[in-house]
Amino acid sequence: MNRPSSPIRHDYKPSAEPKVEKKSPLPWFAAGLGVPLLGIALVLTQAETPAPAAPVPAALSLVDDYSQAFAEHQRDAQSDEIIHLAVAFDDAPAAQENIATPETDPLESDAVTVAAFHPPLELAPEFDRLQVTIKRGDTLDRLFRRNDLNLGHLAMMLKDPEAAPHLKKLIPGDELIIEHDEGSLISLYRELSVTSAMKIENGEDGFSTTMIDRPLEVVRKKASGKIENSLYLSAVDAGIRDKTIMNLAGIFAWDVDFVLDIRRGDSYRILYEELYQGDEYIGDGEIIAAEFNNNGRTIQAIRYVDKNGRADYFTPDGKSIRKAFLRAPVDFRVSSSFNPNRRHPVLKTVRPHRGTDYAAPRGTPIKAAGDGKVIFRGVKSGYGNVVILQHGGNISTLYAHMSKFASKVRNGTRVRQGQTIGYVGKTGLVTGVHLHYEYRVNGVHRNSRTVSLPQADPISAEYRSEFLASVEPILAELTDDNPTQIATLNAD
Repeated sequence: MNRPSSPIRHDYKPSAEPKVEKKSPLPWFAAGLGVPLLGIALVLTQAETPAPAAPVPAALSLVDDYSQAFAEHQRDAQSDEIIHLAVAFDDAPAAQENIATPETDPLESDAVTVAAFHPPLELAPEFDRLQVTIKRGDTLDRLFRRNDLNLGHLAMMLKDPEAAPHLKKLIPGDELIIEHDEGSLISLYRELSVTSAMKIENGEDGFSTTMIDRPLEVVRKKASGKIENSLYLSAVDAGIRDKTIMNLAGIFAWDVDFVLDIRRGDSYRILYEELYQGDEYIGDGEIIAAEFNNNGRTIQAIRYVDKNGRADYFTPDGKSIRKAFLRAPVDFRVSSSFNPNRRHPVLKTVRPHRGTDYAAPRGTPIKAAGDGKVIFRGVKSGYGNVVILQHGGNISTLYAHMSKFASKVRNGTRVRQGQTIGYVGKTGLVTGVHLHYEYRVNGVHRNSRTVSLPQADPISAEYRSEFLASVEPILAELTDDNPTQIATLNAD
């Protein structure tokens, strides 16, 4: 007789323990089913009487939304979001009460309540921003290693022919702004000049370089003052910054010794530029025109730029404001003047002093008084370290007691007026740190402070008419109270 196989594969012996009676789940099921049925009955009862809105369907819909939202957050959200969700879910009865009022739109209330399950999250920044100041001896390789940046990305940027020249040469004091994501480069920004910058960005196709123009606004400013103690103190009181004060002194350096020639009551006027990018002050620009009244004489200078971009200052009638030679190769006081009958401080005998001594700190740069050729660089008896320059018109100049020579100055090299040729020291037969300066014409010593200096070339005939036409309006702007003018500076 075929019987169906028993699902019990082995003998079963009941435990000797007392049998526990199982409770039927029916009462709980009935109770659970009864609550919704009771709700439906209440809805049907209220349907017989007019009412502005039935709250139960909206509440049921809201509960469904709660359930769905809760399930989604359990599946996808982070643990802290689930905690917020649970708190919002506990507040559901209060939300149902708000929705049930006749004055509240159920749809709007649902939207507001469900939104409680999605609290706004603070997004973490997509990348880090690093601002690096370049120091002496820095290279990009060192900077990248120091800040744990991707060296492979650096190699890729250096292959870009447009970016490479600006990445290989770093200048101390410059700044790089680097954006990265855990060392992976996103962008690099560097200012190249006042009017230009470079930005390298990492995109889907690799690194790309963009050159950025940073146009400047040029604001013309005027200032004037009267000297009581010094040009510098008076100019500071007039609101002029250091750079422009030095430039002003440089313009008139051929005619005025600002240590010895200044008199109380001397006055000046200046028309110059201030540079802005938006509302940010960048720095002072060029001096457009200036006037200096010294001991009863008036000197005026006007800036002119020719078509080749060469700028110089001229008098209103077109003569060069500068001379072929500087009055002094350093901007410091005279400690010993030209004197053929001077007693030597070391030898204690009458020995002519055929030059001018300038007391200046050790290491002060010494400037070439004029364009010329180096005919001697070395040690010369009591002069110590010496440079002698040969100029046109059989004029030569000598600079003695240097602490050291400028690196590019060699026998036979040519130098330009104002170029640094050495540094102040105390080599040779001296008692203290100073510069000894001599000026010779045809081998004869002359007093450098009083000799008539040869004039530099006047404005070229090619530009003379244009320059003379510009003189009157510039001088009028310098001396009257016209409003400030603004122009846009062309970026190079």
